[in-house]
Amino acid sequence: MNVEGLAKNELLHIGFNQDYGCFSCGTDRGFFVCNCDPLKERFHREFENGGIGIVEMLFRCNILALVGRGKNPRFPPNKVMIWDDYQNKCIAELEFRSEVRAVKLRRDRIVVVLDTKVYVYNFADLQLLHQIETSKNPKGLCSLSPSNSNVLAVPGIKPGSVHIENYDLKTTQIIHAHTNELSQLALNRDGSRLATSSEKGTLIRIFDCVNGTKLKELRRGADKAEIYSLAFNADSTALCLSSDKGTIHIFGLANPQQFAQDRNNNINRQSSFSFMKDILPAYFSSEWSAASFHVPEPHSICAFGSTPNSIIVVCADGTCYKYLYDIGKGECKQEWYGRFLKSDDDE
Repeated sequence: MNVEGLAKNELLHIGFNQDYGCFSCGTDRGFFVCNCDPLKERFHREFENGGIGIVEMLFRCNILALVGRGKNPRFPPNKVMIWDDYQNKCIAELEFRSEVRAVKLRRDRIVVVLDTKVYVYNFADLQLLHQIETSKNPKGLCSLSPSNSNVLAVPGIKPGSVHIENYDLKTTQIIHAHTNELSQLALNRDGSRLATSSEKGTLIRIFDCVNGTKLKELRRGADKAEIYSLAFNADSTALCLSSDKGTIHIFGLANPQQFAQDRNNNINRQSSFSFMKDILPAYFSSEWSAASFHVPEPHSICAFGSTPNSIIVVCADGTCYKYLYDIGKGECKQEWYGRFLKSDDDE
């Protein structure tokens, strides 16, 4: 997540690694990596001059992808630098004609997102394997399945659509997810499910990545909001999201194998008028979040923690929260709060 200008600190970027066990931060002076639970800095690198605007981890290994940004970028914003933290230096680079919006990694692929194009490279030799045209994508929206199935989701050419490439099956799927521009998209761990939101931010839709079928429609709220993150849990039985309202929502999802057979199998809240869904507007038949909680900082990303029924929230003001939730009871409880970036008050 690009947080440049969103908080009065040195942060330019925050993002989770592929298993949500760590998060990385780019700053005006370099970058650092923290363990999520317990919250603890793992390492940091400072440069004499220059900011890092994108830090993409490869699970917990020593290889990262860096992109310069900020008032004084350490590297050109149109270059992806492959950084080996054991050697404390860049070991490779990829250069483009325009600014890099996002980078995604898995052990065999590097995906680079530009404004209207996505490039897919083989990690071992940096050979270009594929390129995809997209609609204008200033947020760098992109999701790459971390292991097993090799699936990539990016915005389609038509605004509101999603282009899904399954490189193992050698198939392409175009999903017309929303009438408005996309605001976020996320694949689950094995690349079989896709979650999307639009710039309106009221609805989240879940799709089958193989056949494009819409499986669920979830409602965040009735008023417009900017969605900052979407994340499935490990077995795709729940989804969490963060928005500029400062509220973290948790939705229960039916077991993936049950989606097609029983789309009403859910424990999310529904309108008391849902029994009249065939004659009332769609709003009254929506599934609302099963549980939610609020954090003080409105700019945040969230993901499921390593312990059962937990959520980790990383905020642009340098704070981090862990909450425990009970979907059945609709309850959430803060377990701890910490700060990974010193504030002016700490000096």
